[in-house]
Amino acid sequence: MELTKLTALELGGAIKRGEVSVREAAEAALAAIAARNGALNAYITVTGERTLDRAQALQAGAGTARSPLYGVPMALKDNICTRGVKTSCASKILGDFAPPYDATVVDRLREAGAVSLGKLNMDEFAMGSTSETSFYGPVRSPWDLERVPGGSSGGGAAAVAAGMGWYAIGSDTGGSIRQPAAHCGVTGIKPTYGTVSRYGLIAYASSLDQIGPLCRDAADCAAVLDAVMARDPRDATSLDGDYGRLLEGLTGDIRGVKIGLPGECFGAGLDGEVRDAVLGAAQVLKDRGAEVVELSFPVLEYAVPAYYIIAAAEASSNLSRFDGVKYGWRAQEYGGLEDLYRKTRTQGFGAEVKRRILLGAFVLFSGYYDAYYKKALQVKAMIKSAFDQAFRRCDLLLTPAAPAAAPRLGDSLGDPLRMYLSDIYTVSVNLAGLPGLSMPCGFDCRGLPIGAQLIAPHFGEGRLLNAAHAFQLDTDHHRRAPKGGDPA
Repeated sequence: MELTKLTALELGGAIKRGEVSVREAAEAALAAIAARNGALNAYITVTGERTLDRAQALQAGAGTARSPLYGVPMALKDNICTRGVKTSCASKILGDFAPPYDATVVDRLREAGAVSLGKLNMDEFAMGSTSETSFYGPVRSPWDLERVPGGSSGGGAAAVAAGMGWYAIGSDTGGSIRQPAAHCGVTGIKPTYGTVSRYGLIAYASSLDQIGPLCRDAADCAAVLDAVMARDPRDATSLDGDYGRLLEGLTGDIRGVKIGLPGECFGAGLDGEVRDAVLGAAQVLKDRGAEVVELSFPVLEYAVPAYYIIAAAEASSNLSRFDGVKYGWRAQEYGGLEDLYRKTRTQGFGAEVKRRILLGAFVLFSGYYDAYYKKALQVKAMIKSAFDQAFRRCDLLLTPAAPAAAPRLGDSLGDPLRMYLSDIYTVSVNLAGLPGLSMPCGFDCRGLPIGAQLIAPHFGEGRLLNAAHAFQLDTDHHRRAPKGGDPA
């Protein structure tokens, strides 16, 4: 069997039955990385021998493993702390920083028998929508090497799509799992804020950041979330919940489920092929018994400016700790402490990170706080209220995940406003703390993937995943594989 074409659950089943060893799976993934990563640049760090040692140690327990993902190789976004492994946030300023501890999500995956392949490339400090702002160079789409994979978890989306790991763990602040999932033809979910611990996630915007998986399909996402969702006393925002039953809830039965189509998400600014593909997904769900209703969501137009004000304000605070003194990279020549701070931050941060720090500092300044930051918080409350009203009429919402298929490399960096507007369908989910999922729903005329987004109320992951699973039972978009990055 060709291992890299299996889903994570299919591979986990083969490992448990003894058809494949854990080491063979790890070797297959490392071989795929060696063959394709030079073109795609999806990984910053590949852990090679450490990966193989872990795989060898797990083999003895494969036959009796309780987790369906036992022994399945995966990878982590480079802003998730891993003990003894370089964790750089794709930034020069962190240098070769290797954390002395593991993030909670890493601990929980280890308990489930995961095998880590390494750390994935990303937008620097998760600030970007294209995975081009990395100090280590841009990630390229496996569907077209001249296009972006989306961001900021673009390394994870590209790696899963290209068979360089069976699933990836990313972070989503304003769409950073769902948008690259859409551009790379994989399935990605941002769970309800607080259901997956953020302990060990290097913060961008603490009230918006959430860890989640990128996988081949909804079933894999459910299995990963079953492993990582839990209350964590080390994370003050962590929530109690009835966790661990998502995979068993995937029946594919969505009869009677009401799915809302917000009219504002299908108007001006949306590519025609994306509109047709997402409405086609609505029809598939309708054919399986769901009821599709139209509704209005006028507050959507304020989501992007509110999101960027709040995210930038929190980023300016969170990134103040990177000063060249405590850890990471330090400027080589400086004349005193203040000059050390200035030169380290000027030389260590990239242009997009500095832009957001400056914006955040501006909106928090005493003379502008009420005019910008306070109003953004009021809009955030309005958006949450609008979702509450929408979910009184329906069980799920269906929207595009991005306004168009993946842009060419360089197009968005030359026009930051265009990059920010590419998040128009995803940022409101983070502002409201809701779960959102992106699933492949078609391809444009150039063969580039298109993603549809499903949104559920708080703690609605089961409903969300079952609807996506139902859609994927009747379609094959998620099973198509890209050719980009294959060795000549």
